[in-house]
Amino acid sequence: MTLPRIEPPDPSITQVIPTLAAIKQPLLAHGVNLQLSYIQDTFGNVTGGVKQGATYASALYMLLDVDLGKMAGLSGLTFRANAYQIQGAGLSINNIYNYATISSIEARSTTRLVELWLEQKFLNDLASIRVGQLAADNEFFSSEFDPLYVNGTFGWATIFSANLPGSGPGYPLATPGARLKLTPNEHVTLLAGLFNGDPAGTGFSGKEQAVDPAGINFRLHDPALLFGEAQFAYNQDKASSGLAGTVKLGAWYHFGRFNDNHFGFDGKSLGDPTGVGIPLAYAGDYSVYGLIDQMIWRLAGDNPKKGVGVFGRIAASPGNRNLMDFYVDAGVNFIGILPQRPDDTFGFAASYSRLSPSVAALDRDNAFFTGNLSAERDYELALELTYRAVVVAGWTVQPDFQYIVHPGGGAPDPANPAQRIPNAAVIGLRSVLTF
Repeated sequence: MTLPRIEPPDPSITQVIPTLAAIKQPLLAHGVNLQLSYIQDTFGNVTGGVKQGATYASALYMLLDVDLGKMAGLSGLTFRANAYQIQGAGLSINNIYNYATISSIEARSTTRLVELWLEQKFLNDLASIRVGQLAADNEFFSSEFDPLYVNGTFGWATIFSANLPGSGPGYPLATPGARLKLTPNEHVTLLAGLFNGDPAGTGFSGKEQAVDPAGINFRLHDPALLFGEAQFAYNQDKASSGLAGTVKLGAWYHFGRFNDNHFGFDGKSLGDPTGVGIPLAYAGDYSVYGLIDQMIWRLAGDNPKKGVGVFGRIAASPGNRNLMDFYVDAGVNFIGILPQRPDDTFGFAASYSRLSPSVAALDRDNAFFTGNLSAERDYELALELTYRAVVVAGWTVQPDFQYIVHPGGGAPDPANPAQRIPNAAVIGLRSVLTF
């Protein structure tokens, strides 16, 4: 699951409700930006999954940004608080049982604080430090083209949510931490983030949202999670003759202990009834990753990001201690290319999440020792075709089609364990109102 990266709207844009715009203008003059975004998702799987059906979910996104330089004369200091009020049910958890959640807002119904931080810029804005409760998916492994897509894996990728304790600091969870950002020139950005390594705490895997339903536990004593990322951007200016692009390389390291997926500390399979059944444990876990955003065709005009853009992301982790050992996604976005609809965007994307070979090995052992035929898990593939139309300033509607191959990595169908959960075809609609 991934927090949709909804940026505060341009204050010059006329809002859907003029009264709210009138309220915001004097606040903006004093450095206060209030934003409300209401996201509605209706999706149904017409074929496949564990069962067919439809779900409805909504999220009210509430954001407060304060420029303390304008408000209190504290130069370079800003404050942010944001929260979600989440309602409804998710298609992935109820119908399909897949990892790449159909809706990026799918989460436990609650009102939840997400981020709460202070950021100080210094060295003439060449550096900044952010401290507080942070969500890593807003800045790390983040493509500028991903927010078009509804499926959650195109934000906080499944290889992170599946491998990190408590699903890691990505939507709907954040965790205390600190982030350092350096921008030595207009092309290079360096990021380092240190987070509390488990939003839920040991022993609550799969229950992390229930353990901290309001997002106010502020855990500090779990093993740390360290992120580092280097970014290189080129041809970003409207006067550039070349096509805009960005390359990012990064890694994370978790300082906790992680269990082997296949073997116990006695060297026997965890599926062997004669073994101790206690997994072999490792000190630490990690992932390395990279991504590229690249415009391949640009419309004439001042905006270097209108035209056709492609993106690709790749990540890998050790297979012996992680559910997933390899991930890749890619897509193509068509941005404002229709003369009659210059603010619309549409695109196609795909993600591939490979389950570690050790997971399949344990599936085989369990089938051998129990004598029960069962499907072996291997990979999950998610395909998405989507079109986001701007109805009026501040309101978009987005018809969406997704197809999930091998839901749950090819997990056994509960009704027939010898067979995999059938591939699922999903249709739906997202609507977003931003004030």
